Parts: sequence; C-alpha cells; structure tokens
Amino acid sequence: MVTLHERPMHPYEIAQTLRQRGKEQSVKINFGSLYTVVQNLEKHGFVEVADVQRQGNRPERTLYGLTDSGRTEMLDWMSDLLAVPAAEFPLFGTALSFLGVLPPGEAMALLAERLGSLDVEAASLRGALHKLYETLPRIFLVEIEYKLHMIEAEADWIRTLRTEVADGSLSGLDGWRSLHETGEIPPEWRALEETNPADTSRAHDSGRD
Repeated sequence: MVTLHERPMHPYEIAQTLRQRGKEQSVKINFGSLYTVVQNLEKHGFVEVADVQRQGNRPERTLYGLTDSGRTEMLDWMSDLLAVPAAEFPLFGTALSFLGVLPPGEAMALLAERLGSLDVEAASLRGALHKLYETLPRIFLVEIEYKLHMIEAEADWIRTLRTEVADGSLSGLDGWRSLHETGEIPPEWRALEETNPADTSRAHDSGRD
C-alpha cells in the first residue's frame, strides 16, 4: 500500500520498484505472492482497479490504486510503526538471557563466531549502500542505514562483553565459572532466587518516596 500511495501500479511494477530501491535488504518480501496480496487488499476494500493497460499482443495489465480507506489504513499503520516502540523478542536476546547455561569459554567462542558473521554482514551492507547511493536519494535508504547501525552496535557490544569476560571484570563471572566447574548453583545466585520480588518492589518504592 505504501508503494501504491505514489501512483497506481501493476503488481509486477510494485515488485520492480521495491527491487530498484533496495527494499529486499530490509523488508522480507515474497515477490511471488504480490498478486495474491494485492487481491486480498482489493477484497478488503483497501485497493481498487485504477486502469487496465493493453499493449499490442501482450496480456492485459491491471493497475491498482489506493482507496480512501486504504490510504487511511496505510497512514495509521505507518504512524504506529514509527511512533510506538513494539515489544519485540529477537532470538539473540533470548539466547543472551540464558547465556549462563554454557561455560564461559564456550559462550565466548560462539559469540566470536557471531561477531565474525556480523562483521561480514556489515561490510556487505556498506557495499550495498555505497552502490545504492549512486542512484537513489537517501530518503529511500534510511532503513538500510538503520540496519547497518544496529549491526555495528551489536558487534561493538559483543566485543565489549568478550573483553570483560577476558579481563575478569564482568559482574557474576566467578559464579558463572563456579557453576560449570562444580555443577552447583553458586550461593549468591541461590540467594537471588530466594528474594521475594514483591519485597524488592516495596523496598524500591519506599526508597523512592
């Protein structure tokens, strides 16, 4: 719908436009299903047939445009995406939340492997951006810039974490090592598990008051 906001298009033209603007770098697009997507949007009243093109012996091409309700739906969707942070649960965050299940050395080796992949991905995106800057205004590429920035930020964070493990400055590292050396939960960790969250909350509120 965002693409059709510019002008009526045929589904194939939508796919061409998305490719020309490098959107496959940042949006998961199944180009083969665009016809079905457009038909579903038409069924829900968000798009409508704007024109039918005939060129020689070629098959007819149906151009679709946004309806008023489609334009409203698209603008509401974009407004929510930009203004309201969504609660997302990326798999890497899930893995980090259970990092302690692996021995420190193994975990750091795996993070080093991930870091190598991130560096390759960042280099690839920089190359893609450099090429796209030659033909496209930056307004069409800000989401790729954002993706690159997030990859670089993650890589920097991993480097810092690995350094803290290596120099022993990471809080809780001794307990982490002890867990895998003895197979026993460190006493300081067990004490955390026995803490009543409600008591912690009340203490926090009391201190704030």
